[in-house]
Order: sequence, then C-alpha cells, then structure tokens
Amino acid sequence: MSAQAPITQDVMTIPRKAPEGPVNLVGLTRDQLRQALLSIGTPEKQAKMRVNQIWQWIYQWGVRDFAAMTNLAKAYRAQLAENFVIEIPEMVSKQVSMDGTRKYLVRIAGGHEVEVVYIPETDRGTLCVSSQVGCTLTCSFCHTGTQKLVRNLTSGEIVGQIMMARDDLGEWPEPGVGTGESGPRLLSNIVLMGMGEPLYNFDNVRDAMKIAMDGEGISLSRRRITLSTSGVVPEIAKTAEEIGCLLAVSFHATTDEVRDKLVPINKRWNIAELLDALRAYPKLSNSERITFEYVMLKDVNDTDEDARRLVKLIQGIPAKINLIPFNEWPGSPYQRSDWSRIEKFADIIYKAGYASPIRTPRGEDIMAACGQLKSATERARKSRKQIEAEAGVAQQ
Repeated sequence: MSAQAPITQDVMTIPRKAPEGPVNLVGLTRDQLRQALLSIGTPEKQAKMRVNQIWQWIYQWGVRDFAAMTNLAKAYRAQLAENFVIEIPEMVSKQVSMDGTRKYLVRIAGGHEVEVVYIPETDRGTLCVSSQVGCTLTCSFCHTGTQKLVRNLTSGEIVGQIMMARDDLGEWPEPGVGTGESGPRLLSNIVLMGMGEPLYNFDNVRDAMKIAMDGEGISLSRRRITLSTSGVVPEIAKTAEEIGCLLAVSFHATTDEVRDKLVPINKRWNIAELLDALRAYPKLSNSERITFEYVMLKDVNDTDEDARRLVKLIQGIPAKINLIPFNEWPGSPYQRSDWSRIEKFADIIYKAGYASPIRTPRGEDIMAACGQLKSATERARKSRKQIEAEAGVAQQ
C-alpha cells in the first residue's frame, strides 16, 4: 500500500454532496468559517474579527441564535440568520446509570443514531465520543462491532456531541465570562472511544478536535483528549503531527494468532508493524505515555505468559496498560476473566515497571460500558452462534 493511498473502507464513506439550504456553521474550521462569511459579502478587512466573534458565541458561550450575538450589528445578524444555521445533533434519549454515568442516544442527519457516554468523576468528567455510525472493524468482543458501518460522522456531528453534553450539564458560561473562570469543569476530558474507528474518519476527527482545543472556544488541552485506535498504522504519524492528542491503542492480545480473531484489522497491520508506529508516536507528538487498552477475556488472553509477553512487546515505549474487565453484552461469545486472574495479570505488569490500572466498569446497567455501545435503531440482533462463528470462537 503506497503512502499516498487513502484509508477508506467502502463506498458508504465517500463524502456526499452537501444538502441545499442554509449552511451549518458548527464543525467549520476557522478558515472555512471565514470563507463562508466572505461568501455572503462580509468585507475582507472585517472577516477575521467576525470569525473571532462568531466563534466565541458558538463555542465559548454555546449560543445558537444569531439574534443573541449582541456585539454584531443588527442588520448583519439578520444576514447571518438568512444564510446560516447553528445546529447540533438531537438528543433522542438519556439514560442515567446508578453510578452517575449518562448515556445519550443522539440523532444525526439521515435519521441515523449514535451513542455518547458521559462519565463523571470526583474532580472531572469524561465524554466518550463516537466518530462513525456503526463500525467496520468487527472486533469480536465488541458490541458496536456487530453493527455494520453506515457512514462517517462530519466534524460538526462530532464536535456537536460535545456541545450537546455541555447543554445537558448546564456548563456553558454566561456571555463575556471565560470558560475556566467558574471553577472545575464538569466536562474536562474527551475520549474518542465511542462508536467507530476514529482513524478511518481522520479529517473530520482532526477538524472537530481542533475546534475542541481552540483557546477561544471549548478550550480543552490536547492532553485532555485521547484518541483510541485499533491500529490503523498509516494514520498514526498523521495523528501526532496534525492533532497531537494522547493516543490509546486497542491492543488486547500478545500474539498475531489471537489478535487476528479479536481485532481483525491485525491481519492488515500486524503487532510488529503497529508497535513500530507506536514507538515513533511520543517523539512526533511530544505526547505523554501511550495507553495500551487490554480487555480481559477468560481463557483467551489472560494468562501469566500473556502478561510477560505483553511487557516484552512494549519495551522501549513510554506506556501504561489499561486493563479492562470484559463488559458482557447479549450474545457475546466471551466471558470476563476472574477477578483474581485480572489482579495477577496486573501484578506482573506492575512489577515490570508499568502502571497497570484495572478500569472500574461504569454504566454497565445501561449498556454504556466499554465495548457495549450500539445504537437502538441499528441494533440488528445476531444469535450467539452467528457471532461465535464470525469470531472463530469454538462453541462450548
């Protein structure tokens, strides 16, 4: 595969012609917003200032009505309203877990739905954002992977999830007040770990995260954004150079034989190729440690030998290993490793000098935990037998 070849999956990911009608400003980069304003006759000399003003209203104060943008002339506000809209995805439903986790079902253009999860902590809150409707990777332990890919999300639909969550949390500051002036933020971190593979939708993910990181808007540090990939190797260096956020990798196995079944993308870029790309990442992005996500599957990848092999594989990479007790879902072909087994696995990694936190499952009672997301309208049920056959797992 040449370096210039695009990373795509199928014809459904080809960008569609924009619908007729007012242009949605949400998701436009600063340069795209400038071009949009010029297109309606905004004087060239005023364009930069107008971009800054509108940007703050949309992304710092969460304003959706042009009439409320009081530092713009009344006639100009009317002109904006004639040509543009400020729209975010629609919240269809919200479920709140016993542990405070919130799962949102969100409707986007075309009537498709994705799921978004907010996880509150004592001093922060993390939003798990989706990048695609469905997923093409068919990871056999992941509920989302049993749903076929429908399409990529636009940058506006990605950043719109963040805006929707801030709406629900009541976290927009009053106009004229800075984002960080009202104390600790309820939504302080973003993880691109929802539905889809972010690096199969690189441009839209990059543009959305640039908006989220912009200091005159949502203003999240790049170190508060973590992108999780299953291992789209050619895009990893681009992520470092063009986004610069923290990186997590869905690793989950220590041999190609097992990873081919758990994470089928491994057949395209195997463990050795993936690790080579990861070794370069911290240097390229000046980032912190790479997080290796490792779901604990009973009698599949949880032996002492696996733990020792994992330590050997990641040698030389600034890393922490995030151990994830498997979150079961209807029809799943796997079981969660016994807690004593998970602790023994973690101990071997810890003694080798790596942080090895065991992730506390959150939102399991509302199917909001890691690997459980699957939108209701696309939830074509598969039998356990079908799933096991596709995963190459022997029936018990």
